[in-house]
Order: sequence, then structure tokens, then C-alpha cells
Amino acid sequence: MNKIHAEFISKLEHHYGRYNAENNSFESTSNSKIARDLFYSDSQFSRLINNTASEGELTRALRNVQRLLDVHELRRKVSKQASGTGNSIFDKRVFMWISGVLLVSLAITLYLFTKQTDEVETDDDLSEQTRYEMLRWGFENNYIKPYVKLKELPEDCYYPCYKYQGKWILKDEYKIPFFRERNGFHYVAKEVVMYARCMDERDDRGESFEGYEYQKHEIWYDKREVPIDSFLTKGAEPKLSASYMESNFEDDPNFVKIAYVHTFFKTEFNIEDGLIYRSGKAIGRDIEFVSREILEKQSISSDFLNELKSETNTIAKNLLEDFSKPITCNPTETPNLDFNQIKEGDVLSFDCQFKTGRFLVDYNKSYIFTDQYISTYCR
Repeated sequence: MNKIHAEFISKLEHHYGRYNAENNSFESTSNSKIARDLFYSDSQFSRLINNTASEGELTRALRNVQRLLDVHELRRKVSKQASGTGNSIFDKRVFMWISGVLLVSLAITLYLFTKQTDEVETDDDLSEQTRYEMLRWGFENNYIKPYVKLKELPEDCYYPCYKYQGKWILKDEYKIPFFRERNGFHYVAKEVVMYARCMDERDDRGESFEGYEYQKHEIWYDKREVPIDSFLTKGAEPKLSASYMESNFEDDPNFVKIAYVHTFFKTEFNIEDGLIYRSGKAIGRDIEFVSREILEKQSISSDFLNELKSETNTIAKNLLEDFSKPITCNPTETPNLDFNQIKEGDVLSFDCQFKTGRFLVDYNKSYIFTDQYISTYCR
């Protein structure tokens, strides 16, 4: 048993009881339950417990277990103090303290994510689930839920952001052609998962909320290297043509998927006079190239493939930095003027601009509400 695996087992024993090395199980809890607590699949946890996972996987799992233990300890201390005190001043202090703990926990989540995404080339052990699990752990586990709760709302119930809290996903994909020295590269926004929470640390009566997004997008290469002008409408203010936006690269043999772009994005939303304003920027990003074996089947030589990878790295380091700058989006109307009526299925649709070279490209980014934290309404 190596040192990291031994420490991993030792920390699990603190919470789940003695470990039986003969059958790789703990005395008080099933392995499936532990896997769910740590947001792993049964097969992933099996690799960890059997010491067949990579060192990187074990190290990240060790962090997950430590966070779990820290949260349990904080809850124990709060419960112990609260049981001996009942005055309202203490209750308020406890509430403020717990809120701070939740924000710190979320900050740790962000830190761990950005530490994993500061390299352009991805680590083979860094699976999509590993990238996403940090964000999901911060919002979907049973111990930390950084949302404002119904009982914490003011007496007059005016706190518009509370109904926006929960999980949102990208409604429709969008694509953008890159303007650079070499034609043929395109960016396809494919998947977004965003968790929204009220910014209760602000004294603005609940008129702002923030979203933490995990994005998995794609970079494609057009073998014909068609110039960007071909995808734009004519006129003083060119826009992406409808035919381009409706095209499907998957069905076009001229297009080859080169890489996946994994991004962590922080967005702020402000509610004002029936409108929602959006601002934000990328915090971390990395590139995961499609396997060489798959790309070589697309009649791309090994030397040319190296060129494409070099170009893609340049795009990630330079052009995609425009996505890291504060975004430019028009405000959108609230799904319902009565914020108490916001519900799952509602859409936030923003018309935005992306600068690629000398061109300002319009695109639409829409979120659809899929999992609302507070489905009832304040009364």
C-alpha cells in the first residue's frame, strides 16, 4: 500500500469506521454509499479503494475526503454551540459564520479547479468528471449547499434572486469562426452546466446572483480553410449567416474535430427594472486533444496533425483570451416580472459579442433552468 493510498484509507476510516483489507470494505458503510458521498461512480471508487487508480486520481480523492471531514467537523461544532445557546444574536452570528464557511468552501473548489487547468495540454488522468466534480461537489453534496434558504428570506419576501438558485444548462449550441493568419478554425459552444446562487454577501436586497459554470466546448478544423468572410452576412455590421449557424460540423466530411476546450467560468447577474444584466469572465481553461488515432483516420498526416495542434494551442493561449475578458452582452428580460413565479423550464437568453481579430461576432447564449433549489415561493 503506497503512502497516498494509506492516507486515503486512514481518512475514510475517520468517518466510515474500520477498514477491512481482505474484502476492501468499511465496517459501517457500503462502498456504494461512500462513492456517492464523494461523487464517484462505483467503478471509480473501486479503483481508488483497490489501489489501482493513478497517483493523480488518489491525490484528488484525498482532497475530496479531507473536505468531507472538514465539513462534518464544522457541522459538529456549530451543532454543539447552538444546542447550548438560544438567543437571536448568537443565531445571527452562527448564520453569518456558516455563510462564510460556505463561501470559503466554494473558493477552495475554484482554487482546485484552476490549479488543474493552468496547463494547455491536458493530463491523461484528468477526466471530464474530474474537471466537473469539483464544481458539482460544491453544490450537490449533502453537506455544503451555498444557497439562500427559504427561512433566511426577509419578512417582506423581497429577495428576487432566491428563485433563480439552482442548476442551469446551455439551451442551444452556438459556433464562432476564428479570424487569424490561417483560416479553417471554428469554436463550437457545446455544453454548459451552471450553478446559480444568491450573492447574499452583498447588501442589495437580493437583486444579484452569481453563476459558476463548467463548459465543455470544441475546436474544429475545416480542411478547405474557407475564409471567415464566407460565414458572414454583407453590410457595415456583418453577422454570422443563418446557414452557418444551422450547419452541423458532425455531418460535414470537410470538418474535423481537433480538441475539446474545458473552461471554468464565473458570471454575475444583476436584476433591475425587469431586466437581467450579465457580466463575467473565464477563471480556468485547458485543452484536451482528440486522440491521434482518430485524427489520422481523417486523412491527416502526422506532420500536419502536429501543425494543427500547435495552431490550436496558439488559439487557446491568445484568441480564447477574449473569452476570458469581461463579456459584452445585452440585458435580457426576466422570465417573469413576478420573481416568485420563476420556475424550471424558464430561459435566460443573452445576445452577446465576441471579438475575433478585427471582427465583432454576435452570438446568443441561452440558459435553461433544469433544477430549481427553491420550487415553492416565499409567503
